[in-house]
Amino acid sequence: MFFNFIVHRFIKDNSNVKDDKVRNAYGVIGGIVGILLNVILFIIKLSVGMIVSSIAIMADAFNNLSDAASSLITILGFKLSNKPADREHPFGHGRIEYLSALIVAFMVMLVGIQFIKSSFERIVNPTPVTFELVPFLLLFVSIFFKVWLSRFNKFMGEKINSAALKASSTDALGDVFTSTCVVISFLAAKFTTFPIDAYIGMIVALFIVYSGFNLVRDTINPLLGEAPDDELVNSITEMVTSYDNILGTHDLIIHNYGPGKCMASIHAEIPSDISVVAIHEIIDKAEREISKALRIYLVIHIDPICVIEGEVKSAYDEILSIIKKYDYIDSIHDFRVVGEGEVKNLIFDVVIEPSKVSPISDDELAKLISDGVKKYHPSYNCVITVDKHYT
Repeated sequence: MFFNFIVHRFIKDNSNVKDDKVRNAYGVIGGIVGILLNVILFIIKLSVGMIVSSIAIMADAFNNLSDAASSLITILGFKLSNKPADREHPFGHGRIEYLSALIVAFMVMLVGIQFIKSSFERIVNPTPVTFELVPFLLLFVSIFFKVWLSRFNKFMGEKINSAALKASSTDALGDVFTSTCVVISFLAAKFTTFPIDAYIGMIVALFIVYSGFNLVRDTINPLLGEAPDDELVNSITEMVTSYDNILGTHDLIIHNYGPGKCMASIHAEIPSDISVVAIHEIIDKAEREISKALRIYLVIHIDPICVIEGEVKSAYDEILSIIKKYDYIDSIHDFRVVGEGEVKNLIFDVVIEPSKVSPISDDELAKLISDGVKKYHPSYNCVITVDKHYT
C-alpha cells in the first residue's frame, strides 16, 4: 500500500508509535501531505471558479485553503506539544495540540460564515455560470484526491491514535460530499438558468460551518475534562489488582495533559494486617511497571481494609442491606471498624451510581444510612463519605 511506502520512506523506527519523536513524525508527515494536496486543490478550484463565475466552486476552493491552514496548524501543534516539561508546565505542553485544533475549528467556521453571506448575495443577484468541459473534469478528479486524503489521514491517525489526524480524515470525507454537490451544480448550469450554483454554495457554506462546530466540540471536550477512555480505565484497574495483596481498587482519577500524556491516581485496598514495608514494596513496583507499560504517570494510594469476618462481616452485611433501599447508590468501599468494646465507629465511603443523581444532599444521605445502622446497633457511630465515579 502506498500509505505504508510513505511511512517507511520518511519515518525512522515507524513501528515504535509510542515514542514521542515517532509520533511527532507521523503528525508532521500527515500535515505536509494535507498542505500539498489542499493547496493544489485550492489553486485548481479557485481558477475554475473565477473562469466560470461560480460562487459554489470558489467556496469549495477556500474550504480547501482552510484545510491547508488546518494541516499547517496541526504540524505546529505537534511540534509545540512535544516540548519537554518545564517549571511552569511540569506535565509538559501536550494540550497545545488541542488548542491548535481549536484555532483551526474557528478558522473553518469563519470561512463558512463568509460564504453564507456571498451565496445569499448571489441568490438575490444571480450571475450566470458558464459550463466548460475541462474545468468540469478537473473538479471531478479533485473528488478522488479528497477520498485518498481522507483514507491517508485515517491511516496515520489510527497508527498514533491522534484525534487531530482522525478529525482531518472526517473533514476530508465531508469535503467529498460538498465537492460532489458542487460538481452536480456545475453540470446543472449547462441545462438551466436557475441560480442553483448560489443555493449549492449556501449548502456548502452551511456544511463548512457545521464541520467547524463539530471540531470545536471535539477539541473543547478534552480541555474541559471529558471522561477517560474505557480501555485505559480497564487496563489500569486490571493491572493494579493483578499484584499480590491488592484486594480491590476505587477512586481512579485520570488527568489528560495531551495525547499520550496522562496522570492517574487510584486507591488500592490492602489487608490491614500486612506489613507496611512489604506493601510499600509492592505498591512501588506496581506504580513503576504500570506507568511504563501504559505510558502514564500513576500514583497509588493505600487503603487498609479489615478482613471481612466475624463482627466486621456482620456490620458490613447490615450496611449492604441498608443501602439497597437507595437505587442511586452504586457500592461501598474503605469499610473498617474502629474502636474497642461495644462503642465502635463504622468508617466507609458510599459511591453514587454514575448515571443517577442523589435526590438529597450528601449530608442527608449519610444521616439516613447512619440512622438505619442505629436501629440495629445504637452504640455504633457511622463516619460516611459520599463519593462518586470519576471515570
